[in-house]
Amino acid sequence: MIKAILFDMDGVLIDAKDWHYEALNDALALFGMEISRDAHLSTYDGLPTRTKLEMLTETRGLPRRLHSVINQVKQKRTAEIAIQRCKPTFNHAFALSRLRDDGMKMAVCSNSIRKTIELMMELSDLSQNLDLIVSNEDVSKAKPDPEMYLKAMSELGVQPHETLILEDNEHGIQAARASGAHVLVIGTPDDVEYARIKQAMAEAVS
Repeated sequence: MIKAILFDMDGVLIDAKDWHYEALNDALALFGMEISRDAHLSTYDGLPTRTKLEMLTETRGLPRRLHSVINQVKQKRTAEIAIQRCKPTFNHAFALSRLRDDGMKMAVCSNSIRKTIELMMELSDLSQNLDLIVSNEDVSKAKPDPEMYLKAMSELGVQPHETLILEDNEHGIQAARASGAHVLVIGTPDDVEYARIKQAMAEAVS
């Protein structure tokens, strides 16, 4: 029996992949280190900003002394974009509300920083249905390591076989599967619908 639903945020509850790309590139542009959209989607998507910067240091020679300032600019720009574009959506509000009525425990587990997650959950009007937020600041290893999902399960008091995780990108799917939980792969945030989640829950215990 499924007792908990764990959601990734970007690309699952929030259509923010492009927002993170734009925000990071705005910061990298200050130092002439922009990355292409294809590279972001194929290589960097879903990873914490600090990991992306470390990869740029290793592959393109980005000085590590710039990591802090680039990260600060990126996070500020992400918040600005979210405030402009992040809005409630009926499908997500309906799905989480119904799942709450069904007695499901729910958490968002994201490689974003906590401040960004809290902001987007408030702007999308989903916070009231969540029991827990796990950010990249709450674990020693972010996705694709499963630590984030294992931590959420532990804090919610559920086992992997009692948990369904919604994920959309390679790194997140890898983390979700490594946790031992059931996984529903999401193509776009429009796929996050109550009926589809209930179907996945039924299939998980069949």
